[in-house]
Amino acid sequence: MNSRLKKAGAGVGVVTAAGLLAIQVVGGLEGLRLYAYRDVIGVLTACYGETKGIKPGMRFSKATCDNMLIDSLVEHEAGMRRCLRDPDSLPTEVYVANLSLAYNIGVGGFCKSTLVRRQNAGDIRGSCDEFRKFVYAGGKVVKGLQNRRETERNLCLKGAA
Repeated sequence: MNSRLKKAGAGVGVVTAAGLLAIQVVGGLEGLRLYAYRDVIGVLTACYGETKGIKPGMRFSKATCDNMLIDSLVEHEAGMRRCLRDPDSLPTEVYVANLSLAYNIGVGGFCKSTLVRRQNAGDIRGSCDEFRKFVYAGGKVVKGLQNRRETERNLCLKGAA
């Protein structure tokens, strides 16, 4: 698996500059909760937005949540890379903004998006504006998602500049 987040052949916990930026961006946008809770649409969630395998009443240490985030980012990165024509040509900021979106909406939604079609056609700047479309949860606009998408869009535009 090719990754811009972890150094090839590196031991546990060795991440690249892109990996550190992804951890900072996604971790900061998701926020940290050391227990299982229901998100705005009722999905059981914990740590930095993890949903896989979360059950009511679960509790976690920060170290466990940090490790879950890294593992999940690498998993989402692999899915994201499969639908981008040339992911390694993308500026780091664009790459990390994409990963943050894929982490939040899922790889399937990311790969089917106009954002991906625009990037694959070489319209990086135009793709940055597509982040603003992903502000709905349960059919309603969520202010927190609007804020997140502006942060991701601005990061994308920084890389596109």
